[in-house]
Amino acid sequence: MLNSEIENAQRLVKTDAYQMSIGEIINMYREKELVINPDFQRLFRWEIGQKSKLIESLLLGIPLPSIFVFEKDDSKWELVDGLQRISTLLEFMGLLTSPANNEPLPPSALVATKYLPSLSNVVWEKSPLIIDPPLDEQVALPGALQLAIRRARLSVEILKRPSDNATKYDLFQRLNAGGTVANAQELRNCVIIMVSHAYSQFMRNLADYHPFLNVLAASEDQIEKQRHMEYVSRFLVHTYVAYHNKLDVEEFIDEGIVSLASQGETVVAGDTFRSTFDVLNEAYGGNALRRMQAGEPTGRVGLAAFECIAIGIGRNITTIRAKQNPVDFVRQRITEFWNQPNLNQFFTPGLRGTIRIQRTIPFGTNWFRE
Repeated sequence: MLNSEIENAQRLVKTDAYQMSIGEIINMYREKELVINPDFQRLFRWEIGQKSKLIESLLLGIPLPSIFVFEKDDSKWELVDGLQRISTLLEFMGLLTSPANNEPLPPSALVATKYLPSLSNVVWEKSPLIIDPPLDEQVALPGALQLAIRRARLSVEILKRPSDNATKYDLFQRLNAGGTVANAQELRNCVIIMVSHAYSQFMRNLADYHPFLNVLAASEDQIEKQRHMEYVSRFLVHTYVAYHNKLDVEEFIDEGIVSLASQGETVVAGDTFRSTFDVLNEAYGGNALRRMQAGEPTGRVGLAAFECIAIGIGRNITTIRAKQNPVDFVRQRITEFWNQPNLNQFFTPGLRGTIRIQRTIPFGTNWFRE
């Protein structure tokens, strides 16, 4: 069984590998033969110390990890892994363009590193576009060292057609999951963009819906880390995709959202989402998903409450809206929910996600069906 699964999976992936100079890779970007998805580029956020260490490694001759590209139908390469490294090089050389308007971004200036402290204030070329340091403090990288960087070689792993799109999405996540570029939801956002830019925008519109944000009660830091997008993903998947009791929850959310983005249905899903959080917001506002103890809301919004209450309502929103007073019904069911004697089955510390969602989702669905 395992051998056949391996053989079937291997047939989905066709790869090749090249050794290329950085100069060649840069030229491909300039000729638009190497594509960096603009929405991915918005996640380009290495600190200047990390950028400086990359240049240090090249100058010291330390090999860099391979980059991975996907061969598109027009034979151009789409960067799948290596965004930080390639963007750092392009920015340092003054060639990186803005994802918003395709205008060149200001070049970067380096800082001192452990082995090369003289990299402080080093730039590819002096430029008034560099704000810090000022022009008179900038130190241009000598031509011989520029040439050394251009001649440095990178291994390029190419995911070739007819590797399917699902393989590209999976490869992107697996390659990036251990890095610092993005957290799990940011990676998921990139995958959604790869599947359907329109569906990605649909999800972002939901994530910015005011009643939802109020119910979620997310902090600015949580929003910065895409917590609101994570909850949108979970709501859509748990509402419309059946769980088959095998996949890790994160993998289930990944696969589910790719499936939904591929289908592209937004009218019904959007109405369900907005109606759910309209009624929750009207019922209890920012306390709708907080645990009630002695009639008082406590603690933070967590996954178990979200799955039982928000998704329970979402799965029953048609019948709830048909009631004479939907808000009163939801308010009453939430109050009674927190008085149930068996709540520990959902909130036990250390409870595996796969076990939790097999309890919370069916319970919430039945609870708000009455």
